[in-house]
Amino acid sequence: MSARRHQADIAETELDMTPMLDIVFIMLIFFIVTTSFVKESGIEVNPPAAESTEKQDNATIFVGIEASGSVWIDKREVDVRTVRAIIARLHASNPEGAVVVQADEKTPTGDLMAVMDQVRLAGVKNIAVAASSP
Repeated sequence: MSARRHQADIAETELDMTPMLDIVFIMLIFFIVTTSFVKESGIEVNPPAAESTEKQDNATIFVGIEASGSVWIDKREVDVRTVRAIIARLHASNPEGAVVVQADEKTPTGDLMAVMDQVRLAGVKNIAVAASSP
C-alpha cells in the first residue's frame, strides 16, 4: 500500500515554473535597459597616425569623414548642415557618451573642422578625433 501511495505522490507533484520565468524576464528587461548602443559611422577610413593615441572607452557615436569630404553617421551619408541635429538627437539618448570623428588622413582640414563645429553646437562636450598607432 505504501508503494502505491508513494507513486501517487510522485505523479501529483509538479514544478511551478512561473517564479523562474518572472525572474528571467526581469533580468532580460534589466540588461536591455542598461545596454548602451553604439552608433557607428558606417565607413572604413584610413586615420592618420599619432603617437599620443588613447583609447576612448565611452564613445557611443561615430562620425566618419571620407577623403572626398562626405560625412557618414549611423551607416548613412548625411549633409554637413544636418550633423548638428542628428548628433543632438543621438546624444540625448546617452548624454554621458562621447563622439568620435573618424576622418581619413586625406580629408581636408576644413571639412574636419566643419563637422567638429557642428558636433560642438549640438551640445557635445566630449569629442575625439580617431587616430591609429604608428
